[in-house]
Amino acid sequence: GVATTRVDQAFRNDGKFPVEGTYVFPLPQGAVIQKFSLWVNGEPVQGEVLPAEEARRIYLAYLRQARDPALLEYIGQGAFQARIFPIAPGETRRIALEYVELLFPEGGLFRYRYPLAPERFSARPLEEVKVEVRIEASRPVGSVYSPTHKITVNRETPTSARAFYAENDVLPDRDFILYYSLAGEGVALDFLAHKPSDEDGFFLLLLTPPAERDLPPLPKDLVLVIDRSGSMEGEKMVQARDAALFILRNLGPEDRFGVIAFDHEILELTAGLVPATSENVQKALRATSALEARGMTNIHEALLRAMEWLVPADRPQYVLFLTDGLPTAGETETDVIVRDVTAANRARARLFAFGVGYDVNTHLLDLLAEGNRGTTTYVTPGEDLELALSSFYRKIAEPALADLRITVDGVRISDVYPVQLPDLFYGSQIALFGRYTGSGAAKIVLTGVRGSEEVQLSFEVMFPEEATGAAFLPRLWAARKIGHLLNLIRLGEKPEEELKPLIIKLATKYGIATPYTSFLVREEERARVAPPPTAYWAPAGPSAVGAAQATKSLAEAEALQGADYVREVSGRVFLFLDGVWQESTYEKGTPTVDIVYLSEAYFELLDRFPEIAPILALGEKVVFKLGSAWVRIGEEGLTELTPEVLEQLSK
Repeated sequence: GVATTRVDQAFRNDGKFPVEGTYVFPLPQGAVIQKFSLWVNGEPVQGEVLPAEEARRIYLAYLRQARDPALLEYIGQGAFQARIFPIAPGETRRIALEYVELLFPEGGLFRYRYPLAPERFSARPLEEVKVEVRIEASRPVGSVYSPTHKITVNRETPTSARAFYAENDVLPDRDFILYYSLAGEGVALDFLAHKPSDEDGFFLLLLTPPAERDLPPLPKDLVLVIDRSGSMEGEKMVQARDAALFILRNLGPEDRFGVIAFDHEILELTAGLVPATSENVQKALRATSALEARGMTNIHEALLRAMEWLVPADRPQYVLFLTDGLPTAGETETDVIVRDVTAANRARARLFAFGVGYDVNTHLLDLLAEGNRGTTTYVTPGEDLELALSSFYRKIAEPALADLRITVDGVRISDVYPVQLPDLFYGSQIALFGRYTGSGAAKIVLTGVRGSEEVQLSFEVMFPEEATGAAFLPRLWAARKIGHLLNLIRLGEKPEEELKPLIIKLATKYGIATPYTSFLVREEERARVAPPPTAYWAPAGPSAVGAAQATKSLAEAEALQGADYVREVSGRVFLFLDGVWQESTYEKGTPTVDIVYLSEAYFELLDRFPEIAPILALGEKVVFKLGSAWVRIGEEGLTELTPEVLEQLSK
């Protein structure tokens, strides 16, 4: 593939004196500059492309002058350089740059990288950062995925897609990376692997439905269960009604539906499950529009009634359950409600719960969703319930394949997350992270159900014996596993004392904030990122909703956590502890080879081991493994490397 990158940057002088400098942009290998625009006083400014060796000289000169190692990350790449003439106080200079590069597939996935990290050199957070990637191909576009940033993907046509990332008031700390694939017909499977030499491998599977609906939409059964108890009064009731009306108006002609409203009593707004005829939909719209908040909350009976309406059928079946509170009428025990509702679900319908506000029983909703193959979404005060529910419905309205199962023949896979595979919907994709033992050619078999038909798809992939690419995979896998383990504790399915040591071990090694590893987080961030375990395990209240959202975020992680105390570099995880960037596997007290920052020994180390440049780019104080030794960069230590030390570092 050919990638054309257009860069538009603005530099403003907020100081009191004119400033000038040199604009340096790291270029990917093989990139060719097509356009550069910087005009000053009506005159064009000329730029030049620097080969990798000249760029290296500039980076090292910058390091010696500014005592900032960050540009070392780009040693080995070429660069584009232009002189920026003095910018007067209050003035702005805009720079436009365009370059092209060839992209080559890795395991069927094309990888695009934009050097976003140098933006962190800004003296203050950037007002706005936007990255927009447009993919235009001659074949259908398959997976579109970023392991580094949370993106929005719009599929405009089968052969085009747009990925968008935007953030305000931020200092970017990592480059933007995007993977995409080109698909054939049917469901596509894309595969990435990372295999260290001394442990089991990590893999990522991306499942993507056909770009075009390859079959007519499947009819579905849908039961809406709406809480209309007194606590829903006001804006929540208005949004709940509007969300339900949206869903009713968007039913397919072959669908069947039902609507139940409840307080301490059950109100059937339809006569059970009815066809989505115009007459039935209009009646349901009128009844739903008239709902008002009143009474107490009988969750148990409302969900049992919904399950009574659903019987086994050759079509997807869903229960959408909306509530803002705790069960206060009828059966109120969490375990009993979950047991009874799950047992009554003869149709094996998927239950999707929406918790509104902070008073919901998060344990109850999460257990209901988990036991009935669904998910939970929490809508906190100030968020738009109608938008959340309508967006969710658009996703599930057209399932491509349900009841997914995956088997692998040729290697042994383990610790695959999510543990329970969701259905595959048109316009979305599923990411599976796991570990593998062994190597070589393997066959992945994906089995699912479409209507009454079982569908089986086979894919041939190669699990590598060693692979240094996709270095983000271990940390994302660990985030998913930790999220799963935390959920087991939070919902009372496993004892805390059994899983806590494993969570701490994983979180420390991979730099992931949990209730047990708040030492990884700056003091001012602790309450937000890692609430104490006593608050984390509460069933209701703001901390409970926050814990449920945080655990879900980990369990569903597809992009690296944006924490400023953790960095992933060359497949290793570094933690910022006591002012030092320390490799996560370093144990306190282990002897180190100490080297003075910016000494002759420092630069000789960089010359002899250029692969450590991205590690040295972390900062002035770093601890990392090199050869058979641990190296500590800091204020004290060697200023010259002896033959004995070099031998130790080379082992």
